[in-house]
Amino acid sequence: MVEEEFCVVCGATGRPLIDGVCAPCAADRTRLVWARRQGSVTICPHCGAREVRSHWERSGSSTVLTSEDLLPFLEFHPEVGLRRIRWEETAATPNLRELRGQAHLVFRGIPRDVEVPLTVRLVSKSCPDCSRKSGRYYTAILQLRGGADDRSERAAERRARLEEVWKELLREARPDSRKALSWTEERPEGWDCYFTETLPARSLAKLAKERIGASLTESSSLAGRKNGREVYRVTFCLRFPRTVDARASSPSTAAPAEMEQ
Repeated sequence: MVEEEFCVVCGATGRPLIDGVCAPCAADRTRLVWARRQGSVTICPHCGAREVRSHWERSGSSTVLTSEDLLPFLEFHPEVGLRRIRWEETAATPNLRELRGQAHLVFRGIPRDVEVPLTVRLVSKSCPDCSRKSGRYYTAILQLRGGADDRSERAAERRARLEEVWKELLREARPDSRKALSWTEERPEGWDCYFTETLPARSLAKLAKERIGASLTESSSLAGRKNGREVYRVTFCLRFPRTVDARASSPSTAAPAEMEQ
């Protein structure tokens, strides 16, 4: 007579065993998922960026915590595969969030639903980009001006025309160029657009020259010293003749920066 192996916990036969225990019983006796420590998430209140180690990422995200924020604080048994997890907020204070996760797992081929509690501390901190913008910091100015053929054009008409060209330009610009735009100021002759980084401003100026046919001049001025090195601010002057800007649509009164920020 051949004796059939059975689970030493539940007595079931015909199941794969590891150390004499079947998968369902092993799952019942094993910690499958747990929070390794209280979490801490640093979020920029202005743009939603997260501080991860020594850098910031996910600019433009919601300030609401998501699985992407919470999963790094969980530990899983080596034999566990996570299918999905749903989070529910159970309590909240200005700086703390109490959450309960309902994790759908697979352990040794057996699906399991496991509940895991997690406490997360929220830290509100402005990212470098937003700090520079709020402090009116800039390294470059992109000036939007008319051409030599706009002398009969009134200032308000010129600004409206340049605004439409600017909107068209921003639609084609790279994301880093749009992100570096801090604010704009209205001028009698057009607009001054201030950037927190010079390279994105230069990229946008070159795009205007290549795609729209604007003339471009570049100049720089000494703004001070930082860490023993001279710091310069760069001005890019773009001139858009009326013949080039004829594709602009009806005038609008909104400033360019307001539409993009």
